[in-house]
Amino acid sequence: MTSTTLTSDSFHQLHMVDQTVVVFGGSSGIGLETARLAMAHGAAAILVARNEDRLRDAADQLGAASTAALDVTDPAAVAQFFAGLPAPIDHVMVTGGGPYYSPLADMDFTQAKRNIDDHLVTTLAVARHGSARMRPSGTLIFIGGTGARTAGVGMTVNAAMSSALRSLVANLALELAPIRVNLIAPGFVDTPLSASLLGDQLDARRQELRDTLPIGRVVGPADVAALAVHLMTNTALTGATYDIDGGQQLLSNRGAN
Repeated sequence: MTSTTLTSDSFHQLHMVDQTVVVFGGSSGIGLETARLAMAHGAAAILVARNEDRLRDAADQLGAASTAALDVTDPAAVAQFFAGLPAPIDHVMVTGGGPYYSPLADMDFTQAKRNIDDHLVTTLAVARHGSARMRPSGTLIFIGGTGARTAGVGMTVNAAMSSALRSLVANLALELAPIRVNLIAPGFVDTPLSASLLGDQLDARRQELRDTLPIGRVVGPADVAALAVHLMTNTALTGATYDIDGGQQLLSNRGAN
């Protein structure tokens, strides 16, 4: 390891010591790996998710500072959670809800509205109440997707949400400054959510990506976590969307995730 690498690693380690990271969706997948990596860099983590049992298991696994079981799509619950924190926090990350795919002719408008609320209202509620408890050097990070890249039947709601979150984050970065606000837009990530969406097609999708992506492998939760922690520690980054898809955007006519 070179002296330059040591200096860089030491900087990031020290940079998160005595900082607190709140991770919504912290019991599995991208959220769990982000909490793990932030803690490895010296931060304390508060894990938030719906399922108490999974939260308890995740906290035991990581040695997390604390947990809170709540529904992040409930603005009142989000407000109560942040108001009840005993001390200021430094970073908040919200892993995205699942996409909603449906052609217009078959669309369940109740489900479509719920998906829109889950993405947009949740982002606004976390931004308002989270920033109120955050130190000025803090970061809000949201997870979106790459659905806006390609038009297609059944992609309407997903594409609209992908585009809307990019604009929302840019505006929030100005309104909440000096707190920084960024969006991560993954393609396919090998998580429990992906497994639930694809079912018995999961292995075929993994192999397709190994065969076609420029990186020659499937993007995993740890890849996204590394980007999230970089956004937390690099204070020059705000108001932007960061794609992480293994180069899928470079492949023509292959759709989006």
